[in-house]
Amino acid sequence: MQRRKIAAALAVVTATSLWIVPQAQAENAFAKQEIKWQKCFDQVPPGFPPGSERLECGTFTTPMDWNNPHNGKTITIAVSRTVPLNGKAKTAVFTNPGGPGGEGRTLPLAFLSRPKLSENAEIYGIDVRGTGASSDITCGLYDTLGSTDPRDRSKANLDLLYGGMELQAKFCQTKSGEFGKYVTTDQTVKDLDLLRQVLGRKKVDWLGYSGGSWMGAYYATYFPKTLDKIVLDSNAQFTGPWQPIFDDWGMGFERRFRVDFLPWVAKYDNLFHLGKTGEEVRQTYERTRAKLAAQPVTLPDGITYYPVTLDVLLLRGQYGKHSFQSTAQKLAELAGVVPAQLKAQAGYPDAQTATLYTILCNDTPFQGGRRYLERDAVRDGARWPLFGYYQIMGPCAFWDRPNVQLKHPDGIGVAPTLMVQSVRDPATPIEGARKAHAGFAGSRLLTVNDEGDHGIYGLDNGCVNDIVERYLVDRVTPSGDLSCPGVPLPEPGQQQAGVLEQARQLAVQLGW
Repeated sequence: MQRRKIAAALAVVTATSLWIVPQAQAENAFAKQEIKWQKCFDQVPPGFPPGSERLECGTFTTPMDWNNPHNGKTITIAVSRTVPLNGKAKTAVFTNPGGPGGEGRTLPLAFLSRPKLSENAEIYGIDVRGTGASSDITCGLYDTLGSTDPRDRSKANLDLLYGGMELQAKFCQTKSGEFGKYVTTDQTVKDLDLLRQVLGRKKVDWLGYSGGSWMGAYYATYFPKTLDKIVLDSNAQFTGPWQPIFDDWGMGFERRFRVDFLPWVAKYDNLFHLGKTGEEVRQTYERTRAKLAAQPVTLPDGITYYPVTLDVLLLRGQYGKHSFQSTAQKLAELAGVVPAQLKAQAGYPDAQTATLYTILCNDTPFQGGRRYLERDAVRDGARWPLFGYYQIMGPCAFWDRPNVQLKHPDGIGVAPTLMVQSVRDPATPIEGARKAHAGFAGSRLLTVNDEGDHGIYGLDNGCVNDIVERYLVDRVTPSGDLSCPGVPLPEPGQQQAGVLEQARQLAVQLGW
């Protein structure tokens, strides 16, 4: 979708095109630049958390290609920050919402409700290269995911499905041009350390969620002496390539769907009328899916629902327990058992999608072609029907990958890292987190038992919040692995957005 630009909401002017500087400019001049901080908006938009007027925005310039920084081509990185009210920060925390390619400038607002952190640290949000208000890339608004039902394994549909993935790769690489080759983890972590230098900080801390665990592990690997405290929440298997991370999506979402979501919906059958047991609810989903395949339905929110739209609705609903009610309500509307309610839905910028594909496909090699993808989808779809047929990284099988050689993150020489992980996280399953923990020396794993949320710190788990803030603010590193109990599933009416969802909603409202 086209990015909506709300000029009144953003006081600072940010560039999304490449800038040219004289070839003779010295590399160390990048570190001497100064960020001109300004208020991110003239008036706090309705519904924003108290204290949002404190959010400041700015930009800095970085080489387009860190392997050839003197070629005269640069890009712009957009950042934000909050500072303690007393102006005395004990530390600076770089944050990342994941993705990869997630826009990060609203994320500091999510920690205003955590005064132990927000009143002791400067908290920075970053739109990494390729996305948001930074120099961005595009797939020409083309996105094949969801264009056809991957459960349909007829030859005609497979040609559409995998032809679409091949076309996705061509669109992303052609439309993003030269810059697309340099949207990688290797380049991004060097942008991050330049930001540290521009701020005049000898060391900074890191708080990364989901794909931000990957970015944080690589930042620490490339610059082990400049990161002090490192929190990785909801961990990708960052010690391996991207491919197995997304291969595990089907398993992770199916487990969350069957163990947490379906029984919860059944528990409140008097409200949703979808079934009295988890299996009955699942069968209602399957019947509704089949019905939508025969006849798509447009609800009053203006969205047309067909099988893929329904699957994505349920997928998004598994990230946090506080999304269960709205997800079940929409499923009930589509199943025809409760009246539809009027509500609008916002869209997403193409740059985030383009950055997602580009980082995934540039960073690490993809093993296999169309035949592999076909076999993989049949196998995973049979085991995990909710999302096992979907292949997020499919376009990487057709990607003309540049020569990118990432360093291997092993934790050696890195400050002790705190990893936070729920046992039923759907998007970054605990199996991958445990492998990353085992392969990252000095890391401490905080396991959140009987929990399935993706993104834990900063919401309603007091045990996790206390341990993370004791580490980040009090500078006390846990002596070893530890655990916290999860938060029980809420009753209907007790819903609230998680940290990542809060940041996303605020960004959409601002048009960022």
